[in-house]
Amino acid sequence: MNNPIGEKLKRYVLALTAFFLLTSGCAMVGPDYVKPTVQAPEEWIEKADPQIKSEPTELGEWWKLFNDPVLDNLIETAYAQNLTLRIAGIRILEARAQLGIAIGTLYPQQQRALGAYTRSYLSENLADFPPGLDTNFSNYSLGFDAAWELDFWGKIRRAVQSGIGNLDATIAAYDSALVTLTGEVARTYVVIRTFEERLVVARENVKIQERSLQIAQVRFEEGGVSELDVTQALSLLRDTQASIPRAEKQLRQAKNALAILLGILPGQIQKMLIGPEIIPTVPTEVAVGIPAELLRRRPDIRRAERQMASQSARIGVAKADLFPHFVLFGTIGFSAANAGDLFTSSSLMAFGGPGFTWDLFNYGRITNRVRVQDALFEQLVVNYQNTVLKAAKEVEDAMVAFLKTQKESALLGESVKASKRSVDLSMLQYTEGLISYQRVLDTQRFLTLTQEGHTIIRGSIVTNLVALYKALGGGWETRIGKEFVPGSVKEAMEKRTNWGDLLTPAKLEKPDPDKEERLWRSPEW
Repeated sequence: MNNPIGEKLKRYVLALTAFFLLTSGCAMVGPDYVKPTVQAPEEWIEKADPQIKSEPTELGEWWKLFNDPVLDNLIETAYAQNLTLRIAGIRILEARAQLGIAIGTLYPQQQRALGAYTRSYLSENLADFPPGLDTNFSNYSLGFDAAWELDFWGKIRRAVQSGIGNLDATIAAYDSALVTLTGEVARTYVVIRTFEERLVVARENVKIQERSLQIAQVRFEEGGVSELDVTQALSLLRDTQASIPRAEKQLRQAKNALAILLGILPGQIQKMLIGPEIIPTVPTEVAVGIPAELLRRRPDIRRAERQMASQSARIGVAKADLFPHFVLFGTIGFSAANAGDLFTSSSLMAFGGPGFTWDLFNYGRITNRVRVQDALFEQLVVNYQNTVLKAAKEVEDAMVAFLKTQKESALLGESVKASKRSVDLSMLQYTEGLISYQRVLDTQRFLTLTQEGHTIIRGSIVTNLVALYKALGGGWETRIGKEFVPGSVKEAMEKRTNWGDLLTPAKLEKPDPDKEERLWRSPEW
């Protein structure tokens, strides 16, 4: 014999399922995101320079163009151990879990198992209490309670859209951090090599000025010149000697900064810098790609665009509150005074049905929440446009700096040669008594300045090229196919918390923007 209550429940569940399938296909309120157009450069200003090659190119490992194994090893170590980059990778896991929360909200939001035992003792002195009624009794209950807010207006699906956009933006932020990291490691390395060459130049000038002091001392002792020549020579020598500890201090600080970028203690960096203490050389030609590639390659531009997509969906989430919320609810269980009767058919109880809530009189609160979300979206639109403009500026700034510093370096190189010749001639003429020592001081002082300036400019050529590659957004491609966080971090997180399969690279892949986003997904337990 069929249970009539069971048959009713079955029909009820089927009806609710059909109702849900119909309502889940309703259109989502709020705007559908459309990527805005931006003003991007069509060609580089310096495109006519023979060193600049405006053609499609890949800059995933741009630092290898310097042919410096020490630099290659430093960047590889920084990628593996930099702690700021590691934090950016962990934020991706956080964003992935946040997306899992949004996906889970697509399903019944409330499902609870209920159970209770109550023992009641009623007063016999209650008014109109029926005589002979047992005032002491027990009650056993066991059941299941559920409630499901149907996504009639697409509020929850918009939240999933927002979560996908947020995940994309977080991955782009990681890529941006990687671009910054590779650029900063290379820049700091060049600064270190520049300081090392400046120290070499300073020590060479100290030797020249020591010989000049000796000559002035001899001539003074012979009575050929006054003591002023000696004191002037000594003053210049001490000034040049004082520049050495100053440069050594800055060199040590640069090495300490590089150590932090590599995620190691400052005292551990020296052994990683063993190699020729010279400024890296730049290639004769630099492939910068076409301007259109900038929008694809620069991760900060991608991040700004994905932030817009995420925020656009939040407008729909807020707007859905203007409409009624439809809910399916129900409870099924058993209740009996005696434990032995709890699971009998006569103890079965159930109730449920559809319901709705509608915030009719909210005095503009919901409407203004929608306006707030729309204003935030418009801010991100302007930020996206500004990010593109700043990116174009950074490329042009780095490009012109790279080209012009090379011309400046060539001229300074000729100045250094002339200054060295002037020092030799002035010392010869001073020894023969043809000129005063002031001419010697002037030539030596100028040589010191031009040599140091030339060394700094030579280092600036390389740092400007590093800035150019960074502005072009190169370097993040090296992480493709690799983990966002090291295995040791994943193991530690898995020991503390059940992450399921969310730590696998497949779950963290960026959705293809050319494909329609699949908003209805299976729960991620």
